[in-house]
Amino acid sequence: MAKIVRIELLQVDLTPKVKRTDAIQAFIKQETPFVRITDSDGLQGTGYSYTIGTGGSSVMALLADHLAPRLVGRDPAMVEQIWKDLFFHTHATAVGAITALALCAVDMALWDLRCRRAGLPLHVMAGGAQDRVPLYTTEGGWLHIDKAKLVEEALQAKAEGFHGAKIKVGRPHVSEDIDRLAAVRDKVGAGFEIMTDANQGFTVSEAIRRARHYEALDLAWFEEPLPAEDLEGHVRLSQSTSLPIAVGESIYHPSHFREYLQRGACSIVQADVARIGGITPWLKVAHLAETFNAWICPHFLMEIHVALCAAVPNARWVEYIPQLDDLTTARMAIKDGHAVPSSAPGLGIAWNWPEIERRRVGGRTVTLS
Repeated sequence: MAKIVRIELLQVDLTPKVKRTDAIQAFIKQETPFVRITDSDGLQGTGYSYTIGTGGSSVMALLADHLAPRLVGRDPAMVEQIWKDLFFHTHATAVGAITALALCAVDMALWDLRCRRAGLPLHVMAGGAQDRVPLYTTEGGWLHIDKAKLVEEALQAKAEGFHGAKIKVGRPHVSEDIDRLAAVRDKVGAGFEIMTDANQGFTVSEAIRRARHYEALDLAWFEEPLPAEDLEGHVRLSQSTSLPIAVGESIYHPSHFREYLQRGACSIVQADVARIGGITPWLKVAHLAETFNAWICPHFLMEIHVALCAAVPNARWVEYIPQLDDLTTARMAIKDGHAVPSSAPGLGIAWNWPEIERRRVGGRTVTLS
């Protein structure tokens, strides 16, 4: 039986390729914590996580002080057991974003190691349900972009083969949102999907009002209309509109998704592998959603989500937001507007380790003594 003998921790900061704004915030920097686990056979697995500008040092401290030391000497094949142990060890700080982001980096590294030992790509190891998943893009739909540019970006996305595009909503008056959305719909036609995202920016009454106006535009979904903690508000909104309500990037435990689905508070699940705490809980959420006949369409992190979406039968979309290009030697494969998972053993991400080391911000190594 192999044992974990070494855990390396480091962080890399990345600047978004384009300006990204939504109804409540700007995405100014991606802090990217890394965990690299080595076992006694010399095999390695790499996991990572992210923030949108704050909290990276807290994630790194939690990893270094409380999680990594508990990994040394353990059997890396016991992925589920390790996740549970670490979750309960951090019970005083869970459920929440910082703990989930730290757990994800560890869990992802263990899955990478498991796949490499088996000689299988993640999408096969975790289920093997699909060989490609449709792509939609978010890169041209940010809230600061004017209407003419918004239309131009959507038409370019369609010409490049994307099957849909996300447009941020939350301008001061609903008429401004409608003006922008209608202009895009008029130019891209009925067959091109338009997703909208409010980034938790509305009250219940305003979300119901805006949904009524959005309905005529035949939108693919209305994403994060309300604060994620307002379960009852999502129930009221879902009951008042024909639009699919999408939630998940700000939900941090599978049980919370169960509550949303049981109450009919959403119809599309957008679990983010980093914010849910890793591949182990992400798969639970995906299979849970399947039992409710609901799609899973994960938030961000396309480089890892392509494999996870291909692993399950109810994944409908991968969100195109490239962010790891500077840290990898190969980009995610795209064919005919679909994301195609890698056939290489492991997560399917080709890390550029010299570049990662060049950009690293601090770090620590824990070894078996």
